[in-house]
Amino acid sequence: MFVDHLSLLDYRTYALLDIRLGPGTTVFLGPNGVGKTNIVEALDYTAGLSSHRVSSDAPLIRFGAERAIVRVRVRRGGQQTVLELELNDGRANRVRINRAAPVRARDALGVVRTVLFSPEDLSLVKGDPSHRRRFLDDLARSMRPVLAGTMADYEKVLKQRNALLKSARRSGRFTETHRSTLAAWNDQFARTGAVILHARLQLIDALAPQVATAYDQLTDGTKSTTLRYVSSVLPGSAGGDVGQLRDFTPADLHRLILEACEDAEQRELERGLTLIGPHRDELELLLGPAPARGYASHGETWSYALALRLGSWYVHLADDPAEGAAPILLLDDVFAELDARRRSRLAAIVASAEQVLVTAAVEEDLPAELVAGPHDVVRVGPGTAVRDDERPPAGTGSGTGPETEEAPSS
Repeated sequence: MFVDHLSLLDYRTYALLDIRLGPGTTVFLGPNGVGKTNIVEALDYTAGLSSHRVSSDAPLIRFGAERAIVRVRVRRGGQQTVLELELNDGRANRVRINRAAPVRARDALGVVRTVLFSPEDLSLVKGDPSHRRRFLDDLARSMRPVLAGTMADYEKVLKQRNALLKSARRSGRFTETHRSTLAAWNDQFARTGAVILHARLQLIDALAPQVATAYDQLTDGTKSTTLRYVSSVLPGSAGGDVGQLRDFTPADLHRLILEACEDAEQRELERGLTLIGPHRDELELLLGPAPARGYASHGETWSYALALRLGSWYVHLADDPAEGAAPILLLDDVFAELDARRRSRLAAIVASAEQVLVTAAVEEDLPAELVAGPHDVVRVGPGTAVRDDERPPAGTGSGTGPETEEAPSS
């Protein structure tokens, strides 16, 4: 798949922006701080419906504006789709597909698929477990959009369960009303948690060998990678061994979570907090026999982070090999962070993608393997982005493109 048109209205630093894109490699060139990452972020937002940089949508709306609009036209095989996202501060966002009436946000998942590489990826290896949990869930949701509903339901139940535990702790006693209500929440908590846990375990089973392959491609292969899932609800004898857990069904996991809820009840009442469940689990990243977090060098950490993203791309390719199904690759100022060897190896791998969008401050940051062949260049300045092949003669305008209030024609 590839995006052939991107429009932004009041998004971040862009009051109005229209960009024509195409398959192959497109490079966004411009000094740091002019808004290159904002363009990549907007494209990635259309895939995951969230930003990798901020936790709420408010910062995405240009200062002084009431809303922001991101609109893309994506081509997948012989099909084209226009996706429009209206981001609102303080009220629900609006999503439209092919100019139709607004739909639920989750209905847009899967229309665009991306894999984003960014400097923030180091947190996948060095950061706390929440970064790795989000990585797994974002990838699982991208491959199986139906999981978005289950994950949202889990968060709602978790919030209610925590409120009940906190209330019981404050009151100093656990009444029959508390007990019956907790039992009801436990069942919903276990049901939704089991689906999420099952999806994660299945995903790790597919992802682990792909990450290992990617790490070997990026390095000399002197160390191996291992992904180990450590759960707060699984028995210690099986914890982390996806091979042993492969045959666990959601029903099996539902039962295990319910048992874990019973075992943890007293501790949770004392803390006023849910202490078990997928939100407390960890994806351990091993490099050789040691945890990558705390033991990997800076170069090894970068290689591991890149391998996780490449592994995500490989999993997508294996899961859906149909024409046009491959995700768009977004590389945001990544090459500037890498040594020459890793630059060359990464560029050689991603150059085969149907669409690769790269940001860089200067052309010297771009490896020859990526730009030796035909590629497009977009020059980015404050609030503007203009393709080299569409740059107007000097003095004839900024070249931000035509109006964006109407959806791109299809």
